[in-house]
Amino acid sequence: MKCRHCGTKLRLPFLDLGTAPPSNAYLGADKVNAPEMFFPLRVLACDACWLVQTEDYAGREALFTEDYAYFSSFSASWLKHSETYVKAMITRFGLGAGSNVVEIAANDGYLLQYVKAAGVPCYGVEPTRSTADAARARGIDIVEEFFGVALGDKLAREGRQADLTAANNVLAHVPDINDFAGGFARLLKPEGVSTFEFPHLMRMVEFNQFDTAYHEHYSYLSLTAVHRIFAANGLTVFDVEEIPTHGGSLRVFAMRADTGRHAITPAVADILAREEKAGLKDAATYAAFQKRAEKVKDDFTAFLIEAKRKGLRVGAYGAAAKGNTLMNFAGTRPDLVPYVVDLNPAKQGKFMPGSRVPIVAEAHLKADRPDLVVILPWNIKAEVMNQLAYIREWGGKFVTAVPGLEVA
Repeated sequence: MKCRHCGTKLRLPFLDLGTAPPSNAYLGADKVNAPEMFFPLRVLACDACWLVQTEDYAGREALFTEDYAYFSSFSASWLKHSETYVKAMITRFGLGAGSNVVEIAANDGYLLQYVKAAGVPCYGVEPTRSTADAARARGIDIVEEFFGVALGDKLAREGRQADLTAANNVLAHVPDINDFAGGFARLLKPEGVSTFEFPHLMRMVEFNQFDTAYHEHYSYLSLTAVHRIFAANGLTVFDVEEIPTHGGSLRVFAMRADTGRHAITPAVADILAREEKAGLKDAATYAAFQKRAEKVKDDFTAFLIEAKRKGLRVGAYGAAAKGNTLMNFAGTRPDLVPYVVDLNPAKQGKFMPGSRVPIVAEAHLKADRPDLVVILPWNIKAEVMNQLAYIREWGGKFVTAVPGLEVA
């Protein structure tokens, strides 16, 4: 396989999680006894441009289908984060009734609802029918297509250029990262700004966040790689912020390279230097990651087996993609984790891909009164522990596996 950005042959292994089905391919009751498609889940690093990437086995159309089940609005903390972002961008860039905001991967309208409420014209681009329809139900205009240079050019020709584009947690999800980045250079107005949020590779390595690897994540991003990719596709990074979402993310600000006049802040050079110091341009950093992931898997499996031997009742919370990665890597099945609670009605009644653990409503947890609740989306651990604080009434405890096993 060659690097999806620079074309260099990939030689540096980073992470091998065996095989797994796509993480959002939840099974309906009619499919639970049918075969599933499993793909190798291997991640490699490019030692030329330092883009970390998953081997290609499945195309985007197979992963982001019309019944895609991830809806952003089911996390209260994520909604708050999005509302805060919108207020900050309106203030910083003077957005108003004469502006145009475009979100790429608008999902269910979780962010654009706040833009619309502020009186700023906006629309979204979202290729998955299920989430696009949810956004339309909020009164948000949606272009239901995959984004890239061709769509960016088309929207620009139609007079739909943007003063601000938002692209949250989507840059990692695109197989052709050059085409995707190039689309923003076409869509932006001459003085427009694009922001991108994505989990930071430096934090993934530091905190052993291997479960953020899954087929829908084609890339695992550092500013080092993004800075180079953007420069090659008509964008200039002019600012960057570290934010706490998803275990530690970056918010990158970019402008058109041909017309942008935003001053480049010292934060850009600072993050680049810190990434190099952290070893993100050192092959040894990537070579050492596999053993750390295997330790988490082994510790988690041993803990569940011991809980079963003791007769403890176990449930899990959050039918998230990262949970599917962990459970499939660890070989977790319903004998160790009998069910996963999720607030999203689109997931309830279905089964986790690969492990085939049933997904249930929160009422099931209240009725079962488990001794242990495994929080699979550890990035919202505090939110979940607050929401499910009532398990303390019967002596229940919370468990997380990443970055290391913890019982609280």
